[in-house]
Amino acid sequence: MSNTTTAHVGKHDHTILVVHGPNLNMLGTREPDVYGTQTLDDINRMLVKVAERREVNLVTYQSNIEGDIITVIQQYASKSDGLIINPAGYTHTSVAIRDALVLYPEPIVEVHLSNIYNREDFRKDSLMSPVTTGTISGFGADSYRLALMWLAHILEHDDQGH
Repeated sequence: MSNTTTAHVGKHDHTILVVHGPNLNMLGTREPDVYGTQTLDDINRMLVKVAERREVNLVTYQSNIEGDIITVIQQYASKSDGLIINPAGYTHTSVAIRDALVLYPEPIVEVHLSNIYNREDFRKDSLMSPVTTGTISGFGADSYRLALMWLAHILEHDDQGH
């Protein structure tokens, strides 16, 4: 199976889309010294718990296919209030995903498990960062958690008129 979408939708007002890029389905076995031992399912379960505590709905999606990632971003542009994306290997190569992010109207957080600035030279350049609200890199699975907490915080404050 090349991609998976899982909706964890409750009765909350806001929905956050999480997009996991190529090879992230192999977490836990792929270079654990770089990416850690947690699986993608572990990360998604952690995100569901955070979303429940922060009272936001969550949709998680993983694909190894560039066009499918673009399609899900487009589909959720009008159905979500924030986007967390780990473009993985596409970070450095995909103008098409970057262009899809430009069209996404809500806050976007780019995340990376490893510190991309402490790796090979080709990994240090992100095509996505200039069009995202912010980037969280190098904190392992906590990069996702921090992104979700920030988005939930922003949405909560927007609801309160701040």
